[in-house]
Amino acid sequence: MTGGHFFKKTMADVPLTNKNILLRADYNVPLTDDGQIADDFRIRSSLATVQALLTDGCTVTIISHLGRPDGKKDLQYTLQPVAKRLSELLGREVRFIDDCIGHKVFMATKKAPKGSVTLLENLRFYPGEEANDSAFAQQLAKQTHADYFVQDGFGVVHRAHASTSAITQFLPSVAGLLLEREYSVITKAMKHPEKPLVAVLGGAKVSDKIPIIKALEHAADTIIVGGAMANTFLARRGNFMGSSHIEPDQAETIDAIYEAAAQKVGRQNADNYIVLPTDVGVGTSLELTATRLDVSVKAIPAGSYALDIGPDSIARMESIIAKARTVIWNGPLGMDELPTFAQASTRLAQLLAGHPDITSIVGGGDTADFVIHWDPHHGESFSHVSTGGGASLELMAGEKLPGVEALLDA
Repeated sequence: MTGGHFFKKTMADVPLTNKNILLRADYNVPLTDDGQIADDFRIRSSLATVQALLTDGCTVTIISHLGRPDGKKDLQYTLQPVAKRLSELLGREVRFIDDCIGHKVFMATKKAPKGSVTLLENLRFYPGEEANDSAFAQQLAKQTHADYFVQDGFGVVHRAHASTSAITQFLPSVAGLLLEREYSVITKAMKHPEKPLVAVLGGAKVSDKIPIIKALEHAADTIIVGGAMANTFLARRGNFMGSSHIEPDQAETIDAIYEAAAQKVGRQNADNYIVLPTDVGVGTSLELTATRLDVSVKAIPAGSYALDIGPDSIARMESIIAKARTVIWNGPLGMDELPTFAQASTRLAQLLAGHPDITSIVGGGDTADFVIHWDPHHGESFSHVSTGGGASLELMAGEKLPGVEALLDA
């Protein structure tokens, strides 16, 4: 993908050869209870950018955040395990410095061997990061001796933080390969998709997805609704949902969604445009031991929870996906942490992985986690698995991302 599609300068547009680069990556990875990396997808997603810089003779200093340490040094959120994993993946030493500003950083980056990789400690150990503090950003720029700033942390560019926004006042700032790819792929799917475009939306809350639903009503040919948010739709359409969690305050939102659908496809076709489950898998508890019963949405027993879409709904989803050219999937279709209620998400993953001719874009943290653990090829079976949860949602909804807007214009 060339820089031509992208409205900001990229690594290809500036003379980076043999320069000192400050690279913002998104290494906010899930950790196990004993501090090991549970999933290295975000680290692997950054490798192409790091390798390209090294090939160009650059000396690379990487900054990232991890977790929510609330502006204090909290070593359960140290990036040290990330340095170790990055070193294994790159097949070369990654130096780790246990701070991100200050004299130690100044000396370590000054003495860094040419062509080396250094990872600095968690940015969020300082309150200046989330406060988008200019003085903190200036220290990051000056004390790392950087010539250029490369923004590659797609998962954080929807926030105006010191390492996404203020930093660009102090260094010429361009997009990394991952950021460029995420932005270009998602924007193309929303603005110029190969049709038919089918959107599959799940997850817990309608309220989280309102902007993306509105954007998809312009772009998509069919919208399939699953996950817990389908329960709120079904309840609004007059179905008794047992003990399922619903959002009663979303009634007006759902009415507005159907009104927009009626204007787009005609009232009589709205139910073929916004496709709700006709049957669901229910359980009487949310424990691992929960057993599954598939019932019509008209016959949900009292005291039970709708935790997945049912076999008839899965079959209908299959027939819609079979005709699609582009599929955007955001949000799990069931309570995927319970294997018996992961049937719909598993089937959708199989369908998309088995149809390489469909452009498949998987977004949202939980959905990405699910497909990466399901896929023996770590997400390579799909056209694009986004590393950004909130960032991909906001981009799909057509919102401007502060960390992208701040980069040099192409």
